[in-house]
Amino acid sequence: MFPGQMTALSWVGSLWLAMSVLLGPLFSYLAWRIGYTWLLVLGTLCSSLGFMMASLASEVWHLYLTQGFLLGLGASLIWFPCISSPQSWFLKNRGLAVGISMAGSGCGGLVFSNVAQALMKTVGIHWAMRVLGFIVLVLLSFCTLVVRPLNPPRDPGFPITLVPFRNPQFCILFMIQVITNFSFNIPSTFLPSYARHVGADEWTATNMSAIMSAIMVIGKIGSGFVSDRIGRANMNAIVICMAGLLCLVLWLPANNTATVWAFAALFGCFGGGYMAMIPSLLVQVVGPELLEPANGLVFFGWLPGGIFGSPIASTLINENGPNGPEYWRAIVFGGVMMLGAGVLAYTVKIMRGGLNPLRKV
Repeated sequence: MFPGQMTALSWVGSLWLAMSVLLGPLFSYLAWRIGYTWLLVLGTLCSSLGFMMASLASEVWHLYLTQGFLLGLGASLIWFPCISSPQSWFLKNRGLAVGISMAGSGCGGLVFSNVAQALMKTVGIHWAMRVLGFIVLVLLSFCTLVVRPLNPPRDPGFPITLVPFRNPQFCILFMIQVITNFSFNIPSTFLPSYARHVGADEWTATNMSAIMSAIMVIGKIGSGFVSDRIGRANMNAIVICMAGLLCLVLWLPANNTATVWAFAALFGCFGGGYMAMIPSLLVQVVGPELLEPANGLVFFGWLPGGIFGSPIASTLINENGPNGPEYWRAIVFGGVMMLGAGVLAYTVKIMRGGLNPLRKV
């Protein structure tokens, strides 16, 4: 739609990520004031309009307003009720429940990518966006009808409550979210172009992110299942450290399609595990009584990385530089950031259960 403007377009995704967590600090208050159902209704309308209005875009900044701001706001209104609900309904198998609920985003990434490609080839990009808007309207309407909290949200007292920050372990989880979001989306954003860079065919490059999203479904459900048996703090440290190591050990030296495929598959497993582990562990750390404010705040930690993560990586790659794109810079940046978050995750594990690696925490 806008060829040759990778850096400018990267801000669309960054703005979406930022908007999708912007309401986090207010979530507890909004859930108490207007309830989960009305949050979901508003999110459904914003998400559907975000796609439909994007079909009218003729400049990149139009996408900032539609795909970035409006669609991101809709995602924020949808995300927090949908992640808080399974956290509250389950105890023994909470990791598995959260993993299954979050696996929907992986399925959506796989299905929507292919549906969008098919629509653009048949009806053009503008009508494709409109059709996707109607699909989103139907699916999220169903979501609005069925998502409910276990208990009515409590009055937080103030629109923004910072009570969870009194818990040192919560503070560390918040920092993990801040750090990882600078790096977590680098593979899904730049792996397709990297695949072309090393000689992959067009089908492989186009579907790389969608397939990695599909593999994340396995990672989310599998890590949730395993975490219920070995401990969610243990699993959280494992998946974050492994995601960082894979960037440095497998992606960094990758110079052929097979190695890129191997990285996409393994990062999908462990990266998907990270997505499921933070919300699964969160309830253990803060308790069910602080679930809504803690959810809102911990995912608000994605904001800095959501705004600056992809543009920083794009600048580091510098695709129009004299030596061509230098992906290694972004790969090292992402890997080191993930490993740093892994150290913090291991710190939480030690705080909850000591140095014994076999203790379930």
